Amino acid sequence: MIQRFTAKILALVLVFFFIATLTQAQPDGENLFKTNCAQCHSVGDNVVIGPGLKDILKRRNEAWLLPWIKNSKKVIDGGDAYATKLYEQFNKTAMPTFALKDDEIKSILGYIKAEGEKAPAVATTTATSGAAPVEEKGFPWGLLVTTALLVIIYLALNKAKKALEKVVRQREGEPEPIELKGKAHYKNWIREHKKFIAFLLIIGFAWSSYAGWYALASIAVTKDYQPDQPIKFSHQLHAGTNGINCKYCHSAAEKGKNAGIPSLNVCMNCHKYVQSGAQYGKEEIAKIYKALDYDPSTQKYGDHPKPIQWIRVHNLPDFSYFNHSQHVVVGKQECQTCHGPVEEMEVVKQFSPLTMGWCIDCHRNTEVKTEGNAYYTKIHDDFKKQHGADVKLTVDKIGGIECARCHY
Repeated sequence: MIQRFTAKILALVLVFFFIATLTQAQPDGENLFKTNCAQCHSVGDNVVIGPGLKDILKRRNEAWLLPWIKNSKKVIDGGDAYATKLYEQFNKTAMPTFALKDDEIKSILGYIKAEGEKAPAVATTTATSGAAPVEEKGFPWGLLVTTALLVIIYLALNKAKKALEKVVRQREGEPEPIELKGKAHYKNWIREHKKFIAFLLIIGFAWSSYAGWYALASIAVTKDYQPDQPIKFSHQLHAGTNGINCKYCHSAAEKGKNAGIPSLNVCMNCHKYVQSGAQYGKEEIAKIYKALDYDPSTQKYGDHPKPIQWIRVHNLPDFSYFNHSQHVVVGKQECQTCHGPVEEMEVVKQFSPLTMGWCIDCHRNTEVKTEGNAYYTKIHDDFKKQHGADVKLTVDKIGGIECARCHY
């Protein structure tokens, strides 16, 4: 009887510990905001890609914000006047869908409300680097204290159990049990606590399956990968400050599968004359001249050019097919749809996860741009006849999520 009681107590202690661990591991509002929102929004008044979120709970109530954050396109399609106005105001760019629970969204809103006063510092960091601020994780004191308390409770209960067993033996005149040592002690303990061991194994299997699934799912996902290149090139300066169109350097994006790495001859269109940069002076431009074996004083090329070993940032697996021209020319998508606010990045990073789920969500929410696009005229006319003029023609409705579109 006492052994069964002890086993139940041990099981209860383990459950409390498991719950405490899960609770500690859950991301808070700050983590969720920086993971899902910081690339496009500040917690202050500053506009990044979308509007600043300071006082968002004063502008809209929680009941409105929950469905809006989960699927803004659905709210817009439902005819909500405020949602439509916001959509029009920010260049008809809808937020991606988020698989967030209500409690997670509420924690994000709570973080925004609490951090509103600190918004300028957060906005400055985001605008300067093009990346979300790096979170400083503190020591998990809550988990440590909870674990210590559970250990103390276990030791106290174990001591009480032994004392009760001794009293029972004395009353019934039973001899003291032989104390086993070493391996025999542990084998005997395992035999007496089979249910507890089984419970441990089930919990261990469940936890390892959960952790293993997400570990495997994250293989080859390189979101936020931001390597230093052999020549420092500021997209913020060139595409942002100077307003150079992405397709001036990446001209292949309109013509083929790959966007292409610009040849150094493209750089020389400007830097044959601009020999000192605003940020790095002559040092980085001199690397271009060296690679081309070019003498700026005589403006002559030598016979020993060398290629630049650029580091690739975005890399899809070989079994996935993606065509830039199909998206840029026919689909009329902006580079920022996949690559994020490149014009704000000093050093380019991978902005989107580029996973299959991310692509499918985009195809389900992106409306086909049929206006003035003869490629889709017949498809659009047939679609309106079949489904009605009010139904939105999104990419998934023209086969955009069929397996063979990307895997063949």
